[in-house]
Amino acid sequence: MWGWIALAAFIVFIIILYLLSPLISPPQINLQDAHVLVTGGSSGIGKALAIQAVQQGAKVTLVARDKAKLEEAKKEVESVVKGEDGEKVICNVHIISVDLSGEYEKIDSAFHAIESSVGPVDFLINCAGTSSPGRFEDLPLSDFKKMMDINYMSAVHSTRAILPGMKNRGRGRIVFVSSQAGQIGLFGFSAYSASKFALRGLAEALQMEVKPYNIYLTLAFPPDTNTPGFQEEQKTKPKETKLISETSGLFTAENVSNIILADTVRGRFFSSMGLDGTMLACVTCGFSPVTSIMEATQQVVTMGIFRIISLFYLDHFDRIVRRCKLDRDAQEASKKLS
Repeated sequence: MWGWIALAAFIVFIIILYLLSPLISPPQINLQDAHVLVTGGSSGIGKALAIQAVQQGAKVTLVARDKAKLEEAKKEVESVVKGEDGEKVICNVHIISVDLSGEYEKIDSAFHAIESSVGPVDFLINCAGTSSPGRFEDLPLSDFKKMMDINYMSAVHSTRAILPGMKNRGRGRIVFVSSQAGQIGLFGFSAYSASKFALRGLAEALQMEVKPYNIYLTLAFPPDTNTPGFQEEQKTKPKETKLISETSGLFTAENVSNIILADTVRGRFFSSMGLDGTMLACVTCGFSPVTSIMEATQQVVTMGIFRIISLFYLDHFDRIVRRCKLDRDAQEASKKLS
């Protein structure tokens, strides 16, 4: 008897939370006619985000260093949008060729110029990034600075240039594309993980500053995604890193970008993909901003069990590292004998 009463009370509690959730959730922003600026937009997740934004009626600006790649990406983004009759539609797609990790004054000037010609940026998506996997002592010290410059400082520069306008208008969305390696430090990613963890600190601190201005941040944690960047990092990725990364599988850029864009429109702070992503977001939520009562309730209820599951993952990762070390030791011993 009491069990049924407790179950009924729990169901009512969940319903109440569901009804209250919109009261603290950010208002959605329509992508139709919005200006979406995507850094790292010449390939991978950035280009996929641009394509989906254009398909939803947005004006898009692609930002990257390589002008030739930007021109190719612009043509590709424009080619995917068709009208109701199947005919190609002229899209509002623009490009900016600039080094986002370089001089801030050049970046600021380029962004102000594009806002003057296209319109104020409503969505800023910081997707520029790179990875140099390798064992800590094998990585050149310059790679650690390179990761911070490209993965972190480029986002700082872009956000600094766009944010004042958003604050003046009292609305906007900013996305920081981190990584699951920005939630958990992984073998071979000592330089990469550090730069992606830095984005979380930036996002949490900045969200507290800009929330009164009706500006909401989304921190995305994509898993391994089948992009040109991923294929390039496979060439130097240690065996341990490859085996550990296989745990979460490989996602497509289209799938990842679809989730990120949907979460951004809704104003969600965390954007995660797959079951592993959901678990990591819950286990590592800490003092992160809350944009939904239901989300907060799910974190409280499931954090304990997810932490237990994570211990099995960590043990599995440790076993991989130990096994690879034993294999290397055996190979070295065999070489010495021969």
